[in-house]
Amino acid sequence: MEELVISPVDHDPQGQVKQQQAAGVGILLQIMMLVLSFVLGHVLRRHRFHYLPEASGSLLIGLIVGVLANISDTETSIRTWFNFHEEFFFLFLLPPIIFQSGFSLQPKPFFSNFGAIVTFAIIGTFVASVVTGGLVYLGGSMYLMYKLPFVECLMFGALISATDPVTVLSIFQDVGTDVNLYALVFGESVLNDAMAISLYRTMSLVNRQSSSGEHFLMVVIRFLETFAGSMSAGVGVGFTSALLFKYAGLDTENLQNLECCLFVLFPYFSYMLAEGVGLSGIVSILFTGIVMKRYTFSNLSEASQSFVSSFFHLISSLAETFTFIYMGFDIAMEQHSWSHVGFILFSILFIGVARAVNVFGCAYLVNLFRQENQKIPMKHQKALWYSGLRGAMAFALALQSLHDLPEGHGQIIFTATTTIVVVTVLLIGGSTGKMLEALEVVGDDLDDSMSEGFEESDHRYVPPPFSIGASSDEDTSSSGSRFKMKLKEFHKTTTSFTALDKNFLTPFFTTNSGDGDGDGNGE
Repeated sequence: MEELVISPVDHDPQGQVKQQQAAGVGILLQIMMLVLSFVLGHVLRRHRFHYLPEASGSLLIGLIVGVLANISDTETSIRTWFNFHEEFFFLFLLPPIIFQSGFSLQPKPFFSNFGAIVTFAIIGTFVASVVTGGLVYLGGSMYLMYKLPFVECLMFGALISATDPVTVLSIFQDVGTDVNLYALVFGESVLNDAMAISLYRTMSLVNRQSSSGEHFLMVVIRFLETFAGSMSAGVGVGFTSALLFKYAGLDTENLQNLECCLFVLFPYFSYMLAEGVGLSGIVSILFTGIVMKRYTFSNLSEASQSFVSSFFHLISSLAETFTFIYMGFDIAMEQHSWSHVGFILFSILFIGVARAVNVFGCAYLVNLFRQENQKIPMKHQKALWYSGLRGAMAFALALQSLHDLPEGHGQIIFTATTTIVVVTVLLIGGSTGKMLEALEVVGDDLDDSMSEGFEESDHRYVPPPFSIGASSDEDTSSSGSRFKMKLKEFHKTTTSFTALDKNFLTPFFTTNSGDGDGDGNGE
């Protein structure tokens, strides 16, 4: 018995030592690339060189190191430490990024444009997914590109509709742009990721089902169940944390460590709870971030407020930078299918068309029910269309498709997605500064605008309070008067929610009386 217990421990000790050395070298290289990325980003920012944003620089570093490792005789055991595992991305890298997105939302610009943001992120992403999938299927049927089954085309449309404007937003902050344009791009990207993941997982479930007669109804019901359930879970965890920190009496000096530890654990609890019951952790942790910033954050002590703000900003920056390095390295190391170049080229064209249908179609819908001084200008619509970069989310879902689809089909989608990611991040991201100058939407002090709220200027449109659009009384006699009356009722509902938040939710969940401005932060 003793020999049986001891023998596995003594098995191949030299191999274990080599694995430990390989792990050490791999982690060392990752740390070196992180340091290089942050230093490069600082130098580029300091010299205001917008042709190579930080995310693009991190991606390039990963690509270069990956190419060098590919052509060298680097040990396989070391190279395996750089493989992009979608489980690692979804469980460890993505949660802090999404939580920070919800946690750092500026309440006034976000909620003043909330109707438009929801329209772009929910309706627009759905439309873009269907248009992309339909065009890819149509292109295959016309023998312009490799033909995939219709449901697989919709899966590709869903994953490639996930935008990642980290590069664009960093340039927006550097050069200064309209506060409402920033809110639209930022808000759409936050909700867009959750929508794209839910759509992809729903389409993947449909692809595994055999009965096609119930496909469309099942897609709609499954998506609504997932999205509503995930949002409810996230909001519930956020409210629970607010009550805990309000009544537990943790905001004392000697309990600061406990207070911070609990606050940091709640977002991951929300994410894992949703994933554990088959919902979307991304949607859940996003709304947990919004609720915790609105209600829980003000219940913390000042020292804890400062710490958690800095902590989540820190790990979010590390996760974003590491993701782009990780992604660049894996793009260089993975096997790609370059035999269907037509699929790649037409896919790039089709996602541009689908993005245009999304942005300009939704903007037309939003402007249809807004007053003249509240309409989204055409130059902002063009900037929003140009901001649809693809990044880590699309790449991770494409990696997932390698397991969800037949080998050849998954490989084609993965190769097309990686090409689109590199093209959009490097080319479009690098030309964003020139695009903003050409559209004449630069020059505003974004940080000041965020902190001071909305002020009218010659080139800044006035956002409506909370709704998709508040139509004037004269408009109610037009052909769309019935729908506009419903929008007015919706506007009254959102205004009532503001009153409910101020008079009931804020006093109940926070130590504030509800008489403040409602920004929901203690910074």
